[in-house]
Amino acid sequence: MLLKLNICTRIGGTLPRQRKNFKILWFGSCNHCVCVEFSGKIATFESRIDFGGDPFAYNGVIAFSSSCSSRGDSPRLNINPNLYLKNDHCDDTGDGYFVKEELGSTECKDLSFHDNSCDEDGKDCSFKETDSSCRFDSVDEFEESENEDGGGSLDCSDDDFKVLDSFGKSQRQVNRAENVGISERIEGVEDEMRHPLVKETCRLIERQSGWNPKLEIELRRLLRSMKPLQICAVLRSQSDERVALKFFYWADQQWRYRHDPIVYYVMLQLLSRTKLCQGAKRILKLMARRRISRRPEDFGCVMVSFSRAGHLRKAMQILNVMQRAGIEPDLSICNTAIYILVKGNKIEKALRFLERMQLVRLTPNVVTYNCLIKGYCDVHRVEDALELMAEMPYKGCYPDKVSYYTLISFFCTQKQTDKVKELVEKMDKDSNLLPDQVTYNTIIHMLSKHGHADEAMGFLREAEERGFQVDKVGYSAVVNSFCKDGRIDKAKELVNEMIAKGCNPDVVTYTAVLNGFCLVGKIDQAKKLLQHMYKHGCKPNTVSYTALLNGLCRSGRSAEAREMMSICEESWWRPNAITFSVLMHGYRREGKLSEACDVGREMIAKGYFPTPVEINLLIRSLCQEGRADEAKNFMEECLKKGCAVNVVNFTTLIHGFCQKNELDAALSVLDDMYLINKHPDAVTYTTLIDGLTKQGRMEEAIDLANKMLHRGVLPTAVTYRTVIHRFCQQRRVDDLVKLLEKMLSRQGCKTAYNQVIEKLCGFGYADEAYKLLGNVLRTASRVDANTCHILMETYLKERNPLSSYKVACRMFNRNLIPDLKLCDKVKDRLMQDGRVEEADKLMLRFVERGRNLPQLQRA
Repeated sequence: MLLKLNICTRIGGTLPRQRKNFKILWFGSCNHCVCVEFSGKIATFESRIDFGGDPFAYNGVIAFSSSCSSRGDSPRLNINPNLYLKNDHCDDTGDGYFVKEELGSTECKDLSFHDNSCDEDGKDCSFKETDSSCRFDSVDEFEESENEDGGGSLDCSDDDFKVLDSFGKSQRQVNRAENVGISERIEGVEDEMRHPLVKETCRLIERQSGWNPKLEIELRRLLRSMKPLQICAVLRSQSDERVALKFFYWADQQWRYRHDPIVYYVMLQLLSRTKLCQGAKRILKLMARRRISRRPEDFGCVMVSFSRAGHLRKAMQILNVMQRAGIEPDLSICNTAIYILVKGNKIEKALRFLERMQLVRLTPNVVTYNCLIKGYCDVHRVEDALELMAEMPYKGCYPDKVSYYTLISFFCTQKQTDKVKELVEKMDKDSNLLPDQVTYNTIIHMLSKHGHADEAMGFLREAEERGFQVDKVGYSAVVNSFCKDGRIDKAKELVNEMIAKGCNPDVVTYTAVLNGFCLVGKIDQAKKLLQHMYKHGCKPNTVSYTALLNGLCRSGRSAEAREMMSICEESWWRPNAITFSVLMHGYRREGKLSEACDVGREMIAKGYFPTPVEINLLIRSLCQEGRADEAKNFMEECLKKGCAVNVVNFTTLIHGFCQKNELDAALSVLDDMYLINKHPDAVTYTTLIDGLTKQGRMEEAIDLANKMLHRGVLPTAVTYRTVIHRFCQQRRVDDLVKLLEKMLSRQGCKTAYNQVIEKLCGFGYADEAYKLLGNVLRTASRVDANTCHILMETYLKERNPLSSYKVACRMFNRNLIPDLKLCDKVKDRLMQDGRVEEADKLMLRFVERGRNLPQLQRA
């Protein structure tokens, strides 16, 4: 089978550009690989583009070393078909997508072909790469140090605001006219959504699970036939942005195709709505490499994506990246930065950023102030928000309806309807913003959403009195609020009122009532309502049936729900992920775990993946019934099918094996976590340590604890309590002290030794506890005094008052005053044992500190 011209071109482009030592002689194919002889050597290339497979899995043309021979006119091909380069260059940053680096002369120097790389059988072939391997993400201009938590912390300094200093000084000024033109082109994407090429491409993308070479060729043909705006329409048509990102990467790999800049802009806009921050970062870098003009809005999209993923600190660092790129900030990027600071509840830093904006003569607009108003409301500083809105006219910026809607939304959550009415009047009086139907719809929806149905009904009546016609959406919101409160009668009255006014209820309204019947346990009436919907021409949708199935499952009628779902095709509705989840957990609550697992498998077979939370609920239920092996099998099936399984799922399974005392199986699960790069957390290690120490396998527990510390996992309070309890129970005090010293050096715990002494006293090992008393008395706090009292009482129970006396003396030496009543008991026991001198000394210590003795108090 001969190769097509595009494959030959790609292979030629993969080789180094210095052609003195490399010359392509011929092409052939064998075992789905492309064999190329150059400079007397034979190399094997793998290409999936013409040999089937999912095009999204295409990794480009990859060079392998094969048998090398410079003798003879007909080279001998010893190809090892098992040579497939795994995605060694995969970016393990969270998205899970592989992006091919453009192979140039510099990168190709890293691909080494050695004469002795394989033997005659085609074994031990090696693919060598240097540290500077071909990787898209090889140069990281973002500051991602290991010490950064990368989470929601936002301890940013004013250094992150230095980007404002470049305002007006950058050599690359913002081209306003060009930005307007780009925005107008992006708006034209909506007109292409219904184009036949766009629809056909979307249909092929949906069939990626059953991909074959013919469909791939068709998709490539469509790609070359589409205009840039049509490519953008395909991206926007995807319900899952991850699929859109995969299509973007795949299309960028195709021969004789290069994305238009408008495609990059649209893709960044899509990613700004998601948490796929690493994908957005890669696209921004790719734009720089392709010399595509980057606008401040593009950096803002990446910032928003990082903030949605919880990496607020990294989001603010993009301002520094923008400054290093020499791009002048504008008002849009400043508003984005303020929005991110507000999302992190850093309202004071947002205000400082606003001050810096004004110093460089960047005038804030109404969007800027609306972000600050939202920030004040988020931290419940509504008085400051009202004050800011009152100051806006004096700063040349008048509040708009969004400003009022933000405050109205806050007051709706607090059920302060009087404040809402005041704001509505203020809109008309102070800002000349007449309340319209949108205003009332917003108020009605906000009140209904937060469960204030009566208040929402009041504004609905007020809107009708003012001549506004509330549509079925507003009525449905109030109906749904009544139903959630269990007030079905009020909901039915409102539905009848809708019909009387000529506002016919739609499927959303009926579904709200149906769900309300299910919530109060009236399943039969819900089924009757479903039939009523059919009779009146309102076809129930998937949400309607899911609500009914949920009611059946909560009533213990999961078998009936299963039967109803099995005939879904006859009723012309299709179950979704929520439908399967409802049925699966219905069986789980009834204890029918085998049936629940079957529903989960069917759910995966239909292309719907259960969430880690849903998987964990099922695993926990199986483990509680002692069926940890079945739980492990189910989790492995989910992993193989591509479900998202997290550390919590593994920890739950490990706990299930520990409950059955099958520690070897639990440790095997831990090994599996290492193999698939799922990093155990403190809860995982604590669960295993507890199981090992419970069975007396102390040495293994110590080794595991040391491994935990070596991997940088910090012990928690539960870890300390578990270790202390089990080691004290086994009376391994010396080992415990050594382990505690290591743990305390990584993560402090002020009451660690207090817990040890109290636990030893609880197990009756008072002498071992006394040896550790010095570690407790270092701080001489009230907690330490209580620990000493527990030790004294333990000695009294063991009829050893002399030791209690010694503990009291050590407390006095550290300026801690023991409990007087407890010391009176110690004195009495000492006198009974004939130790009058110690008893007198104990009481004398109290007299020296001005305390009244019990005898004097009784007198």
